[in-house]
Amino acid sequence: MCDFCKPPPQESTKSCMDCSASYCNECFKIHHPWGTVKAQHEYVGPTTNFRPKILMCPEHEMERVNMYCEICRRPVCHLCKLGGCHANHRVTTMSTAYKTLKEKLSKGIEYLISKESQVKAHITQLDLLLKETEFNSERAKQEAFQSFEKLSHILEEKKFAALRAIDASKNLKLEKLQAQAEEYQGLLENNGLVGYAQEVLKETDPSCFVQTAKQLHVRIQKATESLKCFRPAAESTFEDFVVDIAKQELVLGDLTFHSNGLEIPEINELQSRMYNKALISWEWPGKRDAADTYVLEYHKLNREEESAVWQEIDVCSKSKVISDLDNDSSYAFRVRGYKGSICSAWSREVILHTSPAPVFSFLFDDKCGYNSEHLLLNPRRTSVESRAGFSLLLGSERVQAGCYTTLDYIIGDTGVTKGKHFWAFHVEPYSYLVKVGVVSSNKMQKLFHNTHDVISPRYEQDSGHDSGSEDAFFDSSQPFPLVTLGMKKFFIPTTPAASKDAASRILPLPSCLGICLDCDKGKVGFYDAGSMKCLYECKVDCSGMMYPAFALMGGAAVHLEEPVTAKYGEYDDNDI
Repeated sequence: MCDFCKPPPQESTKSCMDCSASYCNECFKIHHPWGTVKAQHEYVGPTTNFRPKILMCPEHEMERVNMYCEICRRPVCHLCKLGGCHANHRVTTMSTAYKTLKEKLSKGIEYLISKESQVKAHITQLDLLLKETEFNSERAKQEAFQSFEKLSHILEEKKFAALRAIDASKNLKLEKLQAQAEEYQGLLENNGLVGYAQEVLKETDPSCFVQTAKQLHVRIQKATESLKCFRPAAESTFEDFVVDIAKQELVLGDLTFHSNGLEIPEINELQSRMYNKALISWEWPGKRDAADTYVLEYHKLNREEESAVWQEIDVCSKSKVISDLDNDSSYAFRVRGYKGSICSAWSREVILHTSPAPVFSFLFDDKCGYNSEHLLLNPRRTSVESRAGFSLLLGSERVQAGCYTTLDYIIGDTGVTKGKHFWAFHVEPYSYLVKVGVVSSNKMQKLFHNTHDVISPRYEQDSGHDSGSEDAFFDSSQPFPLVTLGMKKFFIPTTPAASKDAASRILPLPSCLGICLDCDKGKVGFYDAGSMKCLYECKVDCSGMMYPAFALMGGAAVHLEEPVTAKYGEYDDNDI
């Protein structure tokens, strides 16, 4: 009804959106006279749904929006700016935002209008692409049809060849069985051989009987022998004609589109590694036709299984971290790229080996026996370096008298008492001398309370001499089982069972070394962590708490292997 009529009110014919009121024709003319500002108001048909003329804050219903948040790109009120979620955001006045956005919108529209010819050219190009897509899809369908037709023809030929071979074998077996049946039919009375023999027995002339009965007797003997050891002339089965299609089913199940233009990815063995998890990285040999997605497959190498079952993982990046792999095992990895419905061939398989035991995590201990004057730790306590030369400079006078410096020991900050554990580390190639192994808490005091400066090399912990007597003394005096590394070499300790030839006990230093401690069996092994090959193993007393132990002398550095972790990219929403 009209909001301004005198009683009784008339039905409204218009509603003014600016006045938020409804009018009949007469009242509308009175309140919106021609030539005034109100005549320019927006009016619609009769309605009760009026939009608010003033925009209110959605979070503070009684407050008008009078500012614009440049971070969130939305209008806000003063309460939002003072104590709300936009308190620390950059805001501007509504009029400034109005001018800025209007200017941007105008420029955008002007740019689109100026590029009208370019848009038309793009539309023409898209029309051509639509037609080419239709044509190319039909051609691809035809090529796929021809490929499957070839397979179908091959299968048809194989099918008819198999059926012909089965029919030929069937006919031959039927002939043999039919002949054997007829032969045995002749053994029946009044039929065949038996009937003929009965007629021969009726012959009374001896000479005629002997002449006929001689050949007949041979035939009867053969028939008697065949009755004693009856064997069918042919088998009724066709086991030799069973078609084994298991391998073909796997091949056909893996049938997909291959593109000659899509290059094959290559697994980067230098960036891929096994530790607590497996990190597999790959790359393209060229920049052309990089894939959109990848499929990484892996399986455990097991001699008992004839056919390996590949486990498949879809990957969007060029690396993948794989967990839950069995210890002391070898795994094969391969990858292929996908671009739309087209895929590349499989990459060359790469075989990596897991550690012989679960990975044991620890850091270098900067408290227990740590000598900060001789050793330098990084802030994360994952690398230790010996400060070569400082002790020699400080004791230069004694050096001239025959002084020898000792090893500086450092241990891990975590110990174990049971189970099987593995850890890995790198030794810098320039390192002069490094010893690695394990030490028990029972022998910790002996480890860190040896004198650091003595006159005679005979009583030095490591004098650098290689005499047999000194080796024997050294091995017996060491507080823990260890091996020596240095000058890019791996030295196997002297033992009664070891070769007496010193050259046979010197191996090239692997890029990464590992130690496997088995507390339950009392053994410690030293590994090439790249191939997980055991280089040396010995007994160890595990009666106390066992700690990883390292010793350095001269210029040397040891870096603990860091666990494999997945890294994810982060995106800023404001950039979108």
